[in-house]
Amino acid sequence: MDIQTWTYLLVGLSFALYIGIAIWSKAGSTKEFYVAGGGVSPLANGMATAADWMSAASFISMAGLISFMGYDGGVYLMGWTGGYVLLALLLAPYLRKFGKFTVPDFIGDRYYSNAARTVAVICALFVSFTYVAGQMRGVGVVFSRFLEVDINTGVVIGMIIVLFYAVLGGMKGITYTQVAQYCVLIFAFMVPAIFISIQMTGHVLPQLGFGATLNGTDVYLLDKLDGLSTDLGFAAYTSGSKSMIDVFAITAALMVGTAGLPHVIVRFFTVPRVKDARISAGYALLFIAILYTTAPAISAFARTNLLQTVSNKEYSLLPSWFANWEKTGLIAWTDKNGDGKIQYTAGAALTGKPEFTEQRGANGERLLSNVNTATTNELYVDRDIMVLANPEIAQLPNWVIALVAAGGLAAALSTAAGLLLVISTSVAHDLIKKQLKPNISDKGELWAARIAAAGAVVVAGYFGINPPDFVAAVVALAFGLAAASFFPAIIMGIFSKRMNKEGAVAGMVVGLTVMLFYILKYKFGFLGGGTKEDWWFGVSPEGFGTIAMLINFAVSMIISRFTPAPPEEVREMVEHIRYPKSDGTPREEEPSSVLAH
Repeated sequence: MDIQTWTYLLVGLSFALYIGIAIWSKAGSTKEFYVAGGGVSPLANGMATAADWMSAASFISMAGLISFMGYDGGVYLMGWTGGYVLLALLLAPYLRKFGKFTVPDFIGDRYYSNAARTVAVICALFVSFTYVAGQMRGVGVVFSRFLEVDINTGVVIGMIIVLFYAVLGGMKGITYTQVAQYCVLIFAFMVPAIFISIQMTGHVLPQLGFGATLNGTDVYLLDKLDGLSTDLGFAAYTSGSKSMIDVFAITAALMVGTAGLPHVIVRFFTVPRVKDARISAGYALLFIAILYTTAPAISAFARTNLLQTVSNKEYSLLPSWFANWEKTGLIAWTDKNGDGKIQYTAGAALTGKPEFTEQRGANGERLLSNVNTATTNELYVDRDIMVLANPEIAQLPNWVIALVAAGGLAAALSTAAGLLLVISTSVAHDLIKKQLKPNISDKGELWAARIAAAGAVVVAGYFGINPPDFVAAVVALAFGLAAASFFPAIIMGIFSKRMNKEGAVAGMVVGLTVMLFYILKYKFGFLGGGTKEDWWFGVSPEGFGTIAMLINFAVSMIISRFTPAPPEEVREMVEHIRYPKSDGTPREEEPSSVLAH
């Protein structure tokens, strides 16, 4: 069978499975809609957490970024891995013991203020919408190639699918769907990695192939890749060009931003006990490590194959994969010197995304209207295609190529569903139930959550059609927003009995405002714009969440010192979530007398 037939088959079967699970696990109450009834096993929750965590950024874009950035791309790997460990060990058990399954609910009760709750809802919406934009773009990228539709149509198809099982099943449906999606995505990621590792190095495990010699030679893979890169005018793959301060800032922003991601935190409330939350966190770390330790190998394999397959080759003799991806607009070639060969060198080939015209060139290439004549580079490659195109470049069987498409969709849709649930929960539970209509019925709240999820899908689709950057770069901005807003409020809410509502609210508002200002100015060119030379302290927008977080901490602590201390019962509440009972017996369940405050 051809690639498209295999894709329809495997994607259709996986979607049928997801929808079937959603119907089977339809939520009948707000508890099932928000936290799956609190009865999920640690193993299943670990798999669901891993799927929720490993979004399109992890599956599709992270390896692509590392392929093009080389050593510098490692910041995403370090930041996201370290961030999950930070969340699982430092925050999740305490938040689970506190008993509030949304970040705004925790902040509202801990800081005894609906104003704090409202600010937290706004922060959650900013973070979630920014994050979900990356997921919807990932869906569009996959559909555009493998179902041969344009990216916009692909995003709409993804919207319909995720709307169905997120709105119908809520967290209950999403949890068991994500278990299936983890199995699909990890199988889809590992199978081609193993194939290509054997093909290039003879090693079954890609992690070993990454540091091995190429088949039939005594040349190491990374040495070969360094040589290919420098010969074409690129920096050596294993060398870094980012400043140390920016590397540190991006890594830290990704780590602490993880700790403030509401869609991951809520996963620790779907298990019965605090102990189960800890166990499921361990399982999730194991499941995440399988993909994250494989990603650097995938990156090196893909980059090596791309350079050897395309560079200095005649366009008319290129393999079919190039023409297939060229149709999507995610790869493009312009023959600047008229020799019919692709000159792939450092520098931008185009001034932005490809703008195709109706004409064809002398060598059959699609002519572009936005050629960058300042460089000799003739090839444009969207970084988000590297993982998806890798099996085709390596000439793997058609079923493997289609399997990767199914895996990419599973990764994007699983996280998109979790984020949409956070958005709907923030609106229905934290805004309507807790503030606007406290007496709303359980059924009414459930319907409000579903309507909010439907509205969120529409907004997410818009951002997927009009994305601000590559998937992983968009997601990095979401982590920066979470670091700038939530992380200090959560950390000090757990570990500082003196932190009060005035300090927390002021810190969140200032942190979020400064982060948004920096993104708008240096990422999108608003507010007068700015260049790399104008970055504050030499820190990129992806890493500025670290600076904004420090500003948040400083503002929070200063304001709290000059305003009244929290009430005694709030200080006792903080004491309770950090320590066991006086007789040494750990508390597994939270006392309603404290949490009802």
